[in-house]
Amino acid sequence: MHSIEFYRTEFIKYLEKKTQIKDPKNLYEPISYILGLGGKRLRPVLTLLTTDLFGGDYTKALDAALAVEVFHNFSLVHDDIMDDAPIRRGKTTVHEKWDINTGILSGDAMLINSYQFFEDYTVDEFKELVQLFSKTAIEVCEGQQYDVDFETRDDVTIAEYLKMIEYKTAVLVAAAMKMGAIITATSKENQDLVYEFGRNLGIAFQLQDDYLDAFGNPETFGKQVGGDIIENKKTFLYLRALELSSPSEKETLLHLYSIAPKDATEKIEAIKNVFAQSGSVDATKKEIEKYTQRAFTCLNQIRLSEERKEILRVFGENLMKRTV
Repeated sequence: MHSIEFYRTEFIKYLEKKTQIKDPKNLYEPISYILGLGGKRLRPVLTLLTTDLFGGDYTKALDAALAVEVFHNFSLVHDDIMDDAPIRRGKTTVHEKWDINTGILSGDAMLINSYQFFEDYTVDEFKELVQLFSKTAIEVCEGQQYDVDFETRDDVTIAEYLKMIEYKTAVLVAAAMKMGAIITATSKENQDLVYEFGRNLGIAFQLQDDYLDAFGNPETFGKQVGGDIIENKKTFLYLRALELSSPSEKETLLHLYSIAPKDATEKIEAIKNVFAQSGSVDATKKEIEKYTQRAFTCLNQIRLSEERKEILRVFGENLMKRTV
C-alpha cells in the first residue's frame, strides 16, 4: 500500500499525460482548464487506493480513475452554468471565462471522453465497469434534478435532502471505489461493502461541504463562503434549523430566505446566527459523524487484514477534519 499523496501524484501525472489540447481549441482548452484547476482528486485517488487495497496493480485502474474524474468535472461545468456560479476552486468558472455555449459543449465532450477511457479493459471488465458507471451517471443527473426542484419547493424534507446528496455526490464516490474492487476481481461481497463504505462516506463528505459552505474559511475553502445561503439553497443546516428554531427564529429564517439583497453580507451572518442558536450546527455535526461511523461499520466487514484497511480508516477520519 502507498500513501494517499502517492496515488494523487501518480494520478495527476497520468491526467496531464492524457489531457491534450487539440483542434478545435475552443472545445479542448476549457476541458484542460477545468481538469487543471486541482481539487482534492478524491474520487480517482479512491479508485487507485481500492485497487491496491484488494491486491491489484493500481496502474491498471488509472483509466477508470480518469473516467471518474473527467465525469465529475463535466458535472461541475454544467452545475456551474445552472447555478450561475462565478468561482470554482478559487478560479473563474468555465462559462464565465469563455461563455455558456462553450461550457455546455465542452462538458458534453467530457462526458463522452469519460466513457472512452474504459475501452482498453477486457470484455468482462468493460461490461461491469460501464454498467456501474452508467447507473451512477444517471443517478447523478437525478440528484441534480432533485436539487433544482428543491429551489421552488417549501416542503422539502430531510429524508428527501439526504436522498438528493446521495445521488448527486455520494454514489460517484461509491462507484469510484467499487471500480477498483471490480478491476481486482475481489468477491462480490467485498465489492458491495466497499461501495457502501464509499456511499456513506460520500454523504458525510457532502454534509461537511454544506457546513463548510457556511462556516468555512474563505481563504482555504476554494468557493464563495455563504454561496448556498445567497442562493437560498435548502441544505441540511437550513432544514434542521427550521425544525429546531423557536417561532421567532423560524420567521426570521423564512424571511431571510425570501429576499435577495445586493449586499448579502448581513443576510449570511444573520442566517448563520440562526443556524448556531437553533442547534442546527450541532445537529449537522452529529449527522456527519453518524454517516462516517456507518462507513466504518462497512469497512469492518470487508474481508481484508486490519492493516490493509487502516489506510481507509485514516482517510475517512482525515476527510471529516478537512477545512477545504
